[in-house]
Amino acid sequence: MIRTRAPSVSIQTQGRQDMAGSSLASQVPSERLPELLARVSAGETRAFAELHTLTRDRLRRIALAVGSPPHEVDDILQETFLKIWRKADRFDPERAPAMAWMAAIVRNTAIDHRRTRRQATYELNEALLVPAGAGPSSSEDFDYASAEPIARGALARLPEDRRKLVALAYLEGESRASLSRRFGVPVGTIKTWLHRTILAVRKDCLAASAAA
Repeated sequence: MIRTRAPSVSIQTQGRQDMAGSSLASQVPSERLPELLARVSAGETRAFAELHTLTRDRLRRIALAVGSPPHEVDDILQETFLKIWRKADRFDPERAPAMAWMAAIVRNTAIDHRRTRRQATYELNEALLVPAGAGPSSSEDFDYASAEPIARGALARLPEDRRKLVALAYLEGESRASLSRRFGVPVGTIKTWLHRTILAVRKDCLAASAAA
């Protein structure tokens, strides 16, 4: 059975947690989780909702433990539960406990977020560091005053939606998952748009610098 989207009501990790659900999560034995994952693999939305309620607090703590910024944890958890929904049929209780399997997913998702953030910062810096032709080669002597209006002009010439995308991703630090929901396209499409836009900005900057 092919499933591409988890039930949205089940994966919304709000700041206000349901107290009864949190209490239940601390009392339910781990033996309950493999049963729920088996039912999730069959597409049972009620089982997914229960699994989410029982594990969200523990997975949140794991995401924070690996160094995720608190403001990104909700996005990380949403991606994690989407992966759990899509990959539940791959869970093998003979190989690992259910909680360990889910913990690995949230840990890897959190690490991917950190890697993406570092790459995003690098890409933006690369785009804005416009060579000054035959001028100084040392980064300490780089003429940022001259480069800034060139970079701003290149950004201003972008289509409005791409300019907004770049600002949200690189200036406001919005995650790829959040941008995916905002623009209504897959995360992979967001990454492609950002990559192509940065390349376009860099090319525009180089052309403007050469013409100056």
